[in-house]
Amino acid sequence: MRTRMKLVARIGLLVSWTGALAAQESHDHGRSADELGRVVFAVSCTPEAGKRFEHAMALLHSFWWEQGRGAFEAVLAADPTCAMAHWGIAMNAWSNPFAGGPGGDAVAAGAQAAERAVALGAPTPRERGFIAAAGTLYRDYATVSNAARLRAYSDTLARLYRDHPNEAEVAIYYALSLVATASPTDTTFERQQRAAAILNPLFRAQPEHPGLAHYIIHANDSPRLAPLGLEAARRYATIAPSAPHAQHMPSHIFVRLGLWDETVASNQRSFDAGAAYAKTQGLAGIAPHEFHAMDYMVYGYLQRGQDRAAGRLVAEATALAAASDTRGLVAGYNGTAMPARFALERGDWRAAAALPVPEGVGLPALGAVIRFARGIGAARSGDTAGARAEIQALAVIEQQLTSRQDAYWARVVGIKREAVAAWLALATGDTAAALRGAKAAADLDDVTEKHPVTPGELLPARELEGDLLLAVGRFTEARRAYEATLAREPGRARSIYGAGRAAELAGDRAAASAKYREYLTLMERADGTRPELERAKEFLR
Repeated sequence: MRTRMKLVARIGLLVSWTGALAAQESHDHGRSADELGRVVFAVSCTPEAGKRFEHAMALLHSFWWEQGRGAFEAVLAADPTCAMAHWGIAMNAWSNPFAGGPGGDAVAAGAQAAERAVALGAPTPRERGFIAAAGTLYRDYATVSNAARLRAYSDTLARLYRDHPNEAEVAIYYALSLVATASPTDTTFERQQRAAAILNPLFRAQPEHPGLAHYIIHANDSPRLAPLGLEAARRYATIAPSAPHAQHMPSHIFVRLGLWDETVASNQRSFDAGAAYAKTQGLAGIAPHEFHAMDYMVYGYLQRGQDRAAGRLVAEATALAAASDTRGLVAGYNGTAMPARFALERGDWRAAAALPVPEGVGLPALGAVIRFARGIGAARSGDTAGARAEIQALAVIEQQLTSRQDAYWARVVGIKREAVAAWLALATGDTAAALRGAKAAADLDDVTEKHPVTPGELLPARELEGDLLLAVGRFTEARRAYEATLAREPGRARSIYGAGRAAELAGDRAAASAKYREYLTLMERADGTRPELERAKEFLR
């Protein structure tokens, strides 16, 4: 709690700023009084309920779940017969469509709200279509997986969009469902591009709509498409300055483009806005999206060599975790990833090998984060027994995920297991097996998109292959591996340095000089003591 108070004290001015925004009056149709953007969504309810509904939708479009349910309940207070208010409660209960869907009390509450919407009925075909889609999203939740119901929901919205192609909110929700159901192994990004084609013209017509900016970012959250989302990324935070998620979301594009200072600034604003809200609510700990923002900040700081700043955030996150709910995917992943990221990005293999295994991790994929870090750390510091133990632990997690039919996370864990096994093979003298394993992991990683929960993998498999090739003296191939990593993840410090080191060892002094200069420019505000910095400086002397 003391840590929480210290963090909130740092942002007292922001609390005043947020309060001032909330107090602003605006009579524009669809504009939220507390600066959440402009949403026009007509419903067949009383005028007062309709006004409150548009405010609730502004919250929903910026994923502000903590306020969303109360806002839709305020719609019902104005008009108890407003079926679309129950639809809103159902959508709010589902929360982030990219986080795997709700469970426990949340899914039951969402299903109940969807049923109430159906029971009340709605007078227009468009509203009935929205309500039918929400019913599909929750139907048979006890026996049908969230992923299967999300696909059925998208199919239902496709029919609604076919019948109402000129209805903006129908188009927006259909486009969002396309992105949410896109395959993480589809490197053509076909569904994302279809979604963007729907959203872009709407955004030109409604430039203050928070959902349009938000979902354009999600549609372009991939290496090849990221430049197409930069305009929306830089505008979203100004559209909905009160919403913490609106401050964070632009960094999904900034990370893809290697814009590290913007990544850090975006997430600092997000964390501060969330902390300000928590203070006004008298809450202890932090919300899941604040761990999310902190992990993105840690990643950005590490790419700039600002290791002390990253280390302070990791320590603060560890302290805050004790007073916060970290059971879900977002808080669980980001909270677990930060200390692992801090050790691995700096090449502190012994610290990585010694990371404690978190107790009571509810989701198997979260345990794999630390197991991977421990395994790489052990193998690269000569602890072959420790590496073997972590490979076995990863294999168990992979099997658990497979049995749950969680193909994506099973695949991700399998890549991590293969990468650790490659380094174990090298440590035990089997260079051929090490090279095969590293390449196999990297090839699979290349066709597996990162999950939106993470700013980036702890260490990309192709980058790890570059490290391994460098270690065995295959310098030209190592350089190609680092360059391939940078093509997918621009601005990664380890790969920029690795490409320079590989060029130097291969005798290409011009290429080495260029990469080392790029690395030192990236590290101009470095506050740590990385040996790579001195090596690059020494070469350029």
